Amino acid sequence: MTWTVDAQLALTSTQAVEAIQSGRLKAADYVATLLARAAALSSLNALTTLDLDGALAAARRVDALPPEAKAQLPLAGLAIVVKDNINTAGLQTSAGTPALENFVPKTNAPSVQRLIDAGAIVLGKANMHELAFGITSTNLATHAGPVRNPYDPTRIPGGSSGGTAAAIAARIAPAGLGTDTGGSTRIPAALTGIAGFRPSVGNGGAERRYHDPNAVVPISHTRDTVGPMARTVADIALLDGVITGAGPLPVVGLNGLRIGLPAPLWAGLEKQVEGVARAALNRLEAAGVSMVPVEMSELETLNGLVGGPIAIHEAREDVRAWLVANDAPVRTVAELAARIASPDVRAIYDAVLADQLGARYEAALNQWRPSLQQYVAATFADHRLDALLFPTTRLAAVPIDDVHGSSTVSIDGAAPIDTMEAFLRNTDSASTSGIPGLSLAAGMTRGGLPVGLELDGPLGSDRRLLAIGVAFEELLGVLPAPAI
Repeated sequence: MTWTVDAQLALTSTQAVEAIQSGRLKAADYVATLLARAAALSSLNALTTLDLDGALAAARRVDALPPEAKAQLPLAGLAIVVKDNINTAGLQTSAGTPALENFVPKTNAPSVQRLIDAGAIVLGKANMHELAFGITSTNLATHAGPVRNPYDPTRIPGGSSGGTAAAIAARIAPAGLGTDTGGSTRIPAALTGIAGFRPSVGNGGAERRYHDPNAVVPISHTRDTVGPMARTVADIALLDGVITGAGPLPVVGLNGLRIGLPAPLWAGLEKQVEGVARAALNRLEAAGVSMVPVEMSELETLNGLVGGPIAIHEAREDVRAWLVANDAPVRTVAELAARIASPDVRAIYDAVLADQLGARYEAALNQWRPSLQQYVAATFADHRLDALLFPTTRLAAVPIDDVHGSSTVSIDGAAPIDTMEAFLRNTDSASTSGIPGLSLAAGMTRGGLPVGLELDGPLGSDRRLLAIGVAFEELLGVLPAPAI
């Protein structure tokens, strides 16, 4: 079979693996097509490193396998990109910051290694908001530079996993890995029209779904996790199954699902975002989904007492531990911070070094976080909910501000508010409470910008949540490719 370039670029992860396993598509041809796509779209600044030789060599090894061996690889020949704060053996892991720009780890993060062992091929490392401390992926052009949204290159792709999202949306790769501390897989997924997943973390023990200790440039061990991103929810389920060893998704039908609509997360939305989200709700209700309004009036107050103190206090020790464990070129957080390029990230690290929220940490971790977790769990139980549903972000992608990193935004002409707070509001509570969250495409605004819907599930309900996401996506559809 002869594959056109367009046909190869259109393949989802599941489709690409099936075509390569069956011998209908050569992995080397597929990888070469995607590498050429990456080079042609370099202006998006989605990638920091492209592994031309390594990716092609890995693809040829897949092609050389006998059919029965190839069929045993669940990700045979699948091309992926990996966020630049996740350790990859032999490839730069810079976290988008000057002090680490030449750092090359000796080993892969466990999540990366499991994908490679299953046949995946790493095309390269994805750009990101410097040190993952931001949601725009707008970096100073003197270093990593801003990542651009494939649906409108003058706008942000979201962050901090903006490069992974932009590469997937632009058809440079069908899937990849990001990380999520407060929304960093889900926000860029929403703004670029793909799917992004934050797996369960809980309190970090047996409840933690992905285990990558000292293998990711961190912010907070309590909140951080690696998360898969892909063009479809089914593709995320494929990667999640490989990383965790989970079996097939449960079968979930739309009719009879009880989905909670938390009032605080439906308030203050950009009109164009609310219009797309409400239209999606109407379609889901027509298919038999029961939408259950839930007040959750304490959600924002409890979450506000938890998130900042934990992230700002834990970053200092967690980053230091990563630097030492990985024999990085700098060994102290002060050395790392002294070379930060982006003013917004430098200001955050000033707070980290000064431990400005340290006095609030113990209460945040041991009092308010358990209260938040209990509050969220009771919401699911009391209303017999399968999931919560709300727009992933309050607004669609905003223009890139190269000078200030899009430091403020205005929603429908209202008074400007902090950009990070505006985009984090709806995603952050899942992160601070440790439950799983999934963003999938809801549709597009009249101006052609993607809008995402987030599904949050009870702790440990990851595979069922993904199955609900698959059912939603089958009804709502996926977005057309960007015209680039």
